[in-house]
Amino acid sequence: MEPDLRAERIPSVSNDNDIIRESLEAAERFSEIFERHIGAVSAYVARRVGPAASDDIVSETFLIAFRKRRRYDLTRSSALPWLMGIATNVLGQHRRDQAQHWRALQASVGQHDQVAADDHDRSSSQLDAAGEIERLYPRIAALTARDREVLFLHAWGDLTYEQIAAALAIPVGTVRSRLSRIRAKLAAPPPPAAPPHRPRAATTHIRLAEKETIHGHP
Repeated sequence: MEPDLRAERIPSVSNDNDIIRESLEAAERFSEIFERHIGAVSAYVARRVGPAASDDIVSETFLIAFRKRRRYDLTRSSALPWLMGIATNVLGQHRRDQAQHWRALQASVGQHDQVAADDHDRSSSQLDAAGEIERLYPRIAALTARDREVLFLHAWGDLTYEQIAAALAIPVGTVRSRLSRIRAKLAAPPPPAAPPHRPRAATTHIRLAEKETIHGHP
């Protein structure tokens, strides 16, 4: 009797925690976690370090997740925050070339158009990062590492406050306060521009010309 191939085409409706639980006995089941979340994790990592450097980090992220799957909190139905937390840690370990990291960040800022005001109305706080990259880039670079992780997970990882809290193992209230502080820093008006530098020789020439005019000389 031939197998019913139609059953093989039906996607699994199991939650991630069920799949991970089953993978403890049947390791091949973990491949479904990979298939479900490879897109989101890859997009997040690519925005952090650029596409060229992202493949190795994504691969390492899922390898670590597979090895640590016994530690997964089986009360959580979605594994995405857990995977994003692992990716964030791997990114930190691989961030040796700071210049390359910030060049990738500068390019990535223009690729994403959203920093959420809250979980209920994300569109209300969209920032046209492509048009304001020169203003936003130094401010993002000036944030603390902890603040940047929260910002990146929310704006580029598209995680909710609760998911970020799970990914970074911090209270939800801390996530809210950090994002509030970050939004204030990014939305604040830029400092006044410094007056243009005038060479000393040019300044001296102008002063001499003013004196001649005052004393009636041409």
